[in-house]
Amino acid sequence: MLFSLLALLAADPTQTAVSIPAEPAPLHGTLLSPEGQARAVAVILPGSGPTNRDGDSPQFGIAAAPYRLLAEALAADGIATVRIDKRGIGQSGMDQGGAGGLDERSLSFDQYAADARAWAAEAATRAGRPCAWLIGHSEGSLVALAAVRQADDRICGVISLSGAGRPARAVLREQLGRAPEPVKGEAMHILDELEVGRTVSEVSPALAAAFRPSVQPYLISWMGLDPAALARAWIGPLMIVHGTTDIQVPVADAEALAAAQPNARLLVLDGVNHVLKVAPAEPAANVATYRDAGLPLAPGLADAVSTFILAH
Repeated sequence: MLFSLLALLAADPTQTAVSIPAEPAPLHGTLLSPEGQARAVAVILPGSGPTNRDGDSPQFGIAAAPYRLLAEALAADGIATVRIDKRGIGQSGMDQGGAGGLDERSLSFDQYAADARAWAAEAATRAGRPCAWLIGHSEGSLVALAAVRQADDRICGVISLSGAGRPARAVLREQLGRAPEPVKGEAMHILDELEVGRTVSEVSPALAAAFRPSVQPYLISWMGLDPAALARAWIGPLMIVHGTTDIQVPVADAEALAAAQPNARLLVLDGVNHVLKVAPAEPAANVATYRDAGLPLAPGLADAVSTFILAH
């Protein structure tokens, strides 16, 4: 169905710049619309750090474009998408005069969730649909689940791609527990403080990128969220997609989400990594795919997402 002759012969999708009002400046994205009336519409929520609307992080040399590729694949089956630059990133990090418009100290996870709801309403209106899906990748999965804590009939359902199934505090402790001393000891102390809502003013250069004082309020708001608990509370459609060669978030996290919400659809793709490409488990070769937008999305991924959306 998804790659029928009609889909192959369809006209190229239409790309439109879209924005929603926000403070201190509007947030921006790209609407990709299929020819004719969209059969559904989805908002693609990006992962952590400086990840832009295409799924790239130029600062870190990441150029896999998984969100753009997914949007193009969904458009071929009549599904419109809005992929976004979140607060502080890309065009959404610029104020009217072109300078950075975000005070990092004021950022909270609740803002990301509220933005997701606002984007869902905008996407639904633009596509002429009653509601929009939230497709969250990596940290975007948690954003989507946090967004649906608040009842919103403009959100059709949630699709989690490479999302964590444990609270961020558990993941950070696991990752930083492998650091050498004295970095490990300092990191554990900072996490102890953040977990009880206290900020830390003195951070060594080794940990400044992760725990600089300006980002600590955001970390406090993030670390208190439990993805499994949020999945358990969500009664709408939920699809969980994960790859077996994801070296950032293990498959066990997807399984934890699915265990929390038995009505969810769990899809585990063999040999697929965190950026949704076919990749070996060997770290260097796996990470090499992060820099190759020419590699297609993993076979079957877009088909599965499209089928799930259109079945609801």
